[in-house]
Amino acid sequence: MSGSSCCAPSGGNVPERTSAGPAFERVRRGSTESMALIETLSFQMGTDYPHGFEADGEGPIRETQVDPFYIDVHTVSNSDFQAFVKATQYQTEAEAFGWSFVFWLLIPPYKRKRYVGKGETVLGLEWWYRVDGADWRHPFGPDSNIKKLPDHPAIHISHRDASAYAEWAGKRLPTEAEWECAARGGLDQYVYAWGDELTPNGKHMCNIWQGDFPAANSAEDGYIGTAPVFSFPANGYGLHNMAGNVWEWCFDWWSTSDHVDGPRENPKGPSSGSRRVMRGGSYLCHDSYCNRYRVAARTANTPDSSTGNLGFRCVRDV
Repeated sequence: MSGSSCCAPSGGNVPERTSAGPAFERVRRGSTESMALIETLSFQMGTDYPHGFEADGEGPIRETQVDPFYIDVHTVSNSDFQAFVKATQYQTEAEAFGWSFVFWLLIPPYKRKRYVGKGETVLGLEWWYRVDGADWRHPFGPDSNIKKLPDHPAIHISHRDASAYAEWAGKRLPTEAEWECAARGGLDQYVYAWGDELTPNGKHMCNIWQGDFPAANSAEDGYIGTAPVFSFPANGYGLHNMAGNVWEWCFDWWSTSDHVDGPRENPKGPSSGSRRVMRGGSYLCHDSYCNRYRVAARTANTPDSSTGNLGFRCVRDV
């Protein structure tokens, strides 16, 4: 199994925008609606799982403490993000750039041929096509929309977009430690958010890839692309889709070593970096290529990156 970066291509080194748009009215500040209170103060973070990615810095297992916090029970949906945009007139980075990455199977067949062999794919990740006009409103390209997807996760969301939404909502992005604490659902050192079996009693617990990646998805879990945010059983803390569906941005800058010598109480990662942490895996993860839907798995991407399998959820201090 390769330890190469996972199934979300980078947006490149685009200069950081100096303004996120108009001043935000924090009209939802103080609300904990659709959030769960996580009161666990100490948990075993990380893993020594032999089939993971050691180079990603998944281990060692270490006792970690976090202060109590609230976390969204599901990722931010299209309807949630639409309310934010309506209130602020915010423009996402994908909209500003004029394009985003779309997985090839989600592009209408009659349109795919325009991207093949024309420099519109990603080297080493040729299943991603750069599609002009793709963004959160048009997840598969300019002719698509979200009218029938209000309860699906908002995608094509950069770290900066996610941070802007969180600020408007009076929340913030979770630290990596908070995210893993919440994802574990009170279980100690299990491989997945629900236990050690991927499909206990043959039941699918998350939205990931089945079949021959990346050629054919048999969709045995019911979905080829994203699933509604309340799909699949919640974990022990009542949180949905902490594995699969979409990658979720965390606050932390990426490092594969900072956690070894860094603080074990409310860790927030290094003070700077070039990539931000992503957690949870997505509908494209497959055990033959990327089993990062494990609860301790991690990866990262540049803050401006935008893809069709990248979303977020927020937290709030108690």
